[in-house]
Amino acid sequence: MEKQDQSKGSASAGNFVVEAPQQLVKEATWILRRCTKPNRKEYMKIVQAVVMGFLVMGFVGYFTKLIHIPINNIIVGGA
Repeated sequence: MEKQDQSKGSASAGNFVVEAPQQLVKEATWILRRCTKPNRKEYMKIVQAVVMGFLVMGFVGYFTKLIHIPINNIIVGGA
């Protein structure tokens, strides 16, 4: 009786190995069909957001470095 239960379990696992990639491919093709190429207005909005993100992160890094250099010189240079 136990061997029959184990065989059903392995068949189920084998079934999962086949069905999981098939489901992934099915969902991926559905997503790709729904995607559209952005028009010029949408693209420019995305580009502006990315540029603003780079600028903000650059200024944060620059001012952090600007503040830490004198503090580091006081701590290390005082010895």
